[in-house]
Amino acid sequence: MSVESGKSPGVAISGVTKTFGTAEAPIVALERVDLDIKDGEFVAVVGPSGCGKSTLLRLISRLTPPSSGTISVFGDVSNKPPEGMSIVFQNHVLLAWRSILENVLFPADMTGANRRALKGKALELLENVGLKDFADNYPHELSGGMRQRASIARALLLEPRLLLMDEPFGALDALTREQMRVDLEALWLRNRMTILFITHSIDEAVLLADRVIVMTPRPGRIERVLEIDMPRPRGLAARRDPEFLAKSEEITEIFLSRGVLHRQQ
Repeated sequence: MSVESGKSPGVAISGVTKTFGTAEAPIVALERVDLDIKDGEFVAVVGPSGCGKSTLLRLISRLTPPSSGTISVFGDVSNKPPEGMSIVFQNHVLLAWRSILENVLFPADMTGANRRALKGKALELLENVGLKDFADNYPHELSGGMRQRASIARALLLEPRLLLMDEPFGALDALTREQMRVDLEALWLRNRMTILFITHSIDEAVLLADRVIVMTPRPGRIERVLEIDMPRPRGLAARRDPEFLAKSEEITEIFLSRGVLHRQQ
């Protein structure tokens, strides 16, 4: 899965295996994973619980090292957290004692960046995610979807080159989740950072990504890589697109063949 000619490499994963536990009782989370993600590409990873999706994200972010293999992020193969990286987790992780605007500005405090210079950027991001009127509110005053939108705005403050998203919509209700999908695509089209998006949702993966990585049950391997040939933006009507229906069915059939899903008797 090499990077296409003329495209800059973003993330290059080669022969990566990750094992937990002891030598006597090893648990292989990922096994011999090879994957290239192009700079500016939106890639979704879908698979069953325990297949190593979140482990893959932690390896790329260097929160944990691989047991074997190499991971290059924009050409850097060191063990240090990649420069220009942000992470959005399933839970919003906002600071309760800071306003929404102050939460979005938090990365500036952590990195020593110029807060005054970034305040305008923070307000612009809040406007982009529909929260400009809530800049002075506190997290407990917002709904779950609004808090997660604030988390995404915070992750974009320092204009990351790489955005890692670990099931960011998993705790949201179905309607909020659908709107968040549309909003995230709009943000990506505006900024064109590299995104790795972890999800359990087949529909979500197909609707968001340029490519979908389908993982096997543990030990996690790449079962298939699907190119998603759908025009953007992919609004609410995208579910009727023949490509969406075909790719969703293809992934469903993979999970049926692996015993992850079962047909109704």
